[in-house]
Amino acid sequence: MGFKEGVDNFKYQGLRKKLIRELAEKGIQDQDVLAAMDSIPRHAFMDKAFDTYAAYNDIAFPIGDGQTISHPYTVARQTELLQVKKRDVVLEIGTGSGYQTCVLVAMGAKVFSIERQKGLYDKTKFFLHDIDCSARLFHGDGYLGLPLFAPFDKIIVTAGAPHIPEPLLSQLKVGGILVIPVGPSDKQVMIVIKRLTEKHYEQSEHGLFSFVPLLENKVVKKTL
Repeated sequence: MGFKEGVDNFKYQGLRKKLIRELAEKGIQDQDVLAAMDSIPRHAFMDKAFDTYAAYNDIAFPIGDGQTISHPYTVARQTELLQVKKRDVVLEIGTGSGYQTCVLVAMGAKVFSIERQKGLYDKTKFFLHDIDCSARLFHGDGYLGLPLFAPFDKIIVTAGAPHIPEPLLSQLKVGGILVIPVGPSDKQVMIVIKRLTEKHYEQSEHGLFSFVPLLENKVVKKTL
């Protein structure tokens, strides 16, 4: 990935390092996650109307179409729970600004990402192409996943889902991990699901978070 000259500078790099230290103090331990986030200028993914210095506070910002760029801690925690390894094939549900996408790519993952909002998809696809991000983007219903490219080593959902979609579980490799926030529109529980065998899964909970809703069309529910 490469950003245009002038997008990043020593001041922003210093602000990022401060943010990375704060994330570590809040409990993020995966050094690969921290290094990836330290390498990416978060302010480049936000509207220029916002104070670029504020981009390095642990807060969310609107990015249009009713969507947000998540808190840095949320990005870090979800990515840490995903246990990304180099050359992992990762499905991301909810491309958004593309920031989380780029964090995964910076960690060496091969990323397939779906965005439901057409306007946001068009904007982010152009931006990621402009910075030479290697992720493959798709416009569509995230609940359905991408069966053509399955199975995936890891799946990450970056919007709040009312339940766990069956298609996403079926597209996960045996030994793979799905990280998904599940719950009502105001608060969700971060759930990690590991596929142990073709028919058996292991589920664990990792605290409360707040995401915008994952939009849906026709959905198949899954009960583990």
